[in-house]
Amino acid sequence: MSFDVTAIRKEFPILERKIDGKPLIYLDNAATTQKPQCVIDAIVDYYTQCNANVHRGAHQLADEATRRFENARDIIAQFLNAKARHEVIWTSGTTESINIVAHGLTKLLKAGDEVVVTAMEHHANLVTWQQACLQAGASLHIAPISDLGELDLDAFDALLNENTKMVAFPHVSNALGSVNPIKRLTQKAKEVGAWVLVDGAQGAAHGDIDVQDIGCDFYAFSAHKIYGPMGVGILWGREEVLADWPVWQTGGEMISRVSYSESSWNVLPYRLEAGTPNVGDAIAMGAAIKWYSELDQAAVQAHEKALMMSATEQAMAFDGLRIIGNAHHKVGAISFVMDSGHPADIGFLLDRQGIAIRTGDHCAQPLMDRFQVPGTARASFAVYNTLEEVDALFEALRKVKTMLA
Repeated sequence: MSFDVTAIRKEFPILERKIDGKPLIYLDNAATTQKPQCVIDAIVDYYTQCNANVHRGAHQLADEATRRFENARDIIAQFLNAKARHEVIWTSGTTESINIVAHGLTKLLKAGDEVVVTAMEHHANLVTWQQACLQAGASLHIAPISDLGELDLDAFDALLNENTKMVAFPHVSNALGSVNPIKRLTQKAKEVGAWVLVDGAQGAAHGDIDVQDIGCDFYAFSAHKIYGPMGVGILWGREEVLADWPVWQTGGEMISRVSYSESSWNVLPYRLEAGTPNVGDAIAMGAAIKWYSELDQAAVQAHEKALMMSATEQAMAFDGLRIIGNAHHKVGAISFVMDSGHPADIGFLLDRQGIAIRTGDHCAQPLMDRFQVPGTARASFAVYNTLEEVDALFEALRKVKTMLA
C-alpha cells in the first residue's frame, strides 16, 4: 500500500467528526490513536460471525475464533521479527506486560540486587520496578537526563555493575518524544549480565522494530497506540527467558496438569496467558498491525518527520512558548508550556476550536519535576495528520495567547 495522507484519512471514520461545528483536528495520538475502518470491521466481524472461546471448543465457531486469534499472534511475531511465534504473549496492554515481568522479578531478586531505569519513564515503567525492589529488598537506580531531554549515556553506563539484574527504559518518551538508542543501551546492560525490558508503548508506531537485532529480553506495547483497540497488547520475550519466568496469574489456559496437591504449567505462550483472553480485540490488533505494516514505512517516517519539523519550527518562532524536551532525535510528539497560561487552560481553549491535545503530567510526574513545570501541553502526531493541521494548531495557539493575555 502506498502512502497518501488524503486516502489514509478516509479510512478513519472519526476524522469526519466536528467539534462545536469545527472539523476535528486530533493531535492526542501519544495517548491513543484512532482506528481505521478495517480494525472496526474486524471487531464487528468477530462478534457477528465467530464469537466463541478459543482453543477448547469442539465446534466450528471455536475453531474459526482460534485460527483468527492465533493468526493475529503470527502477524505480531512477524512485525517484531520474533524468533518464534510463542514468544508473543497476549496481555491487556503495556502496563500489564511490564507487571508480568516485574512480578516475576520479585521472585528472582534478592537484597543487594539493583534495577536501573531512566528519569524519563512513564509511571508504568517506574512505579512497577519501584514496588518490585521494595518487595525484594533490592535497590532502584535512576539514570539522569540532560536539559535537552536526552538520556545521559555516561551516567547510564556508570550505574551498571555486577549487581544490576534488570534494566528498563522507554523506546520513546511519551512526554518528550525523545528516542533512546535502545540497541546501544541493551548492549551495555548485557555486558553486566542484566535482563533488559524495552517499554515500546510509544515506539511501536514510529519505526521498524527488530527484537532480535535489539537484543533485549522483553519488548512491550499496546494495540491502541498503533491504530488498534484498547484493552489488548503484547509482551514479547526471548524464549529462553520466558520459558522459566515465574508465572503471573494461575488458572485456565496456563494449566497443564492439576491435582489437589500440586499443579504444573503449560508451555509458551499459554503459561503466561491465564483465563479467557480478549479474543475479539486481539484479532483486531492483528488487523491493525497488518494495516500499518502494509504502509510504505519510509514514506510514513518521512511524513511524520515533516510534521515534527513544521511543529518544532513554528514552536521555536512562537513568542512566549517554550518546548520541553529538545532531543536531537525525536518522534511523534512536542510538549510545551506558554507564559500566558496553564496547560489545562491551553487545552480547553484549543478544544473549543476543534483541536484535541493532551495536557498535564503525562503519567511522568518525576519528569515534570525535573523540568520544574506542573505539566505541559502535548501535541502528538500520527499518519493521518497533515501539515495544514499543524498550521491550524499554531493559528489556534495565537488566539489562545490573546484570550489568556
